[in-house]
Amino acid sequence: MAYAFRERRILVTLDKDFGDLAVRRRQPHAGLLRLVPPEVDRHASLILEALELHGDDLLAGAIVTVEEDRIRVRPPD
Repeated sequence: MAYAFRERRILVTLDKDFGDLAVRRRQPHAGLLRLVPPEVDRHASLILEALELHGDDLLAGAIVTVEEDRIRVRPPD
């Protein structure tokens, strides 16, 4: 997460612990995109959809969680 922040890159992960690091421990990040669905063959299309709909939010430092039937956005503090 520190590397992605230094490089100003959005971190894409399946691991919810990154959200904990960002929210509870207030570690800096340049945007987090967390995927919940387990189907690997859907990941690419869900990432593209999230970037299209919430790319500006991510660039502003939001945490975006993508589930099969919804996308949640937590704006930066």
